[in-house]
Amino acid sequence: MLDQLFNLVQDQSQDAVVNNPAVPDKYNKDVMQSLMGSITGGMQQEVQKGNLDGVMGLLSGRTVQGNSTSMMSNPIVASISQIATTNIMQKFGLSPAIANGIVAAVLPQVMSRMINKTSNPNDSSMDFNSILGGLMGGGSGSVNTSSAPSQGKGVNFNEIGYAMADGKLDMNDLKRVGGSLFGGNSAQSGGNQDSGSLGGLLGGLFGGK
Repeated sequence: MLDQLFNLVQDQSQDAVVNNPAVPDKYNKDVMQSLMGSITGGMQQEVQKGNLDGVMGLLSGRTVQGNSTSMMSNPIVASISQIATTNIMQKFGLSPAIANGIVAAVLPQVMSRMINKTSNPNDSSMDFNSILGGLMGGGSGSVNTSSAPSQGKGVNFNEIGYAMADGKLDMNDLKRVGGSLFGGNSAQSGGNQDSGSLGGLLGGLFGGK
């Protein structure tokens, strides 16, 4: 996932970083790596504080409209933007205006392309499992959530994410999924569900519809 994400950052950084006279050539790759690290670090912080539904809502495209203004107004992307700007200023001694300009030019485009890839089941270069697996300390494929309370089974986030992207799940449903995965009781209204089982989760969500 990191290789694919870096490629997206690199593709969108030619004008804002590589061809930017305010950025010394020796820092070009480091600035791009800092941008990538800010994206992964920002999303990881959200997952760690329990905002799994927010991250999946973003990656599915349900909480953004696709344009730069809407993208930057998403609270997770706005947080990543602040992290990235601060990192670039501190690591490379660039002014706030230059750092802000780089982030504003690169971040919305990278996030938009990342969302398009992740939410598309026909694009295997990025998917929900690989991203969530990395953020939660796992790998690609079904994510093992054994580090969360009452968990121990793999969860296929692709099925949940693609259902979000197709409009089959809404944000309230996703919050119930996230609460169940992290040991909350928000999904108990669906009946006797195995919180580690995707079938149990989705069965509860769709059972009453």
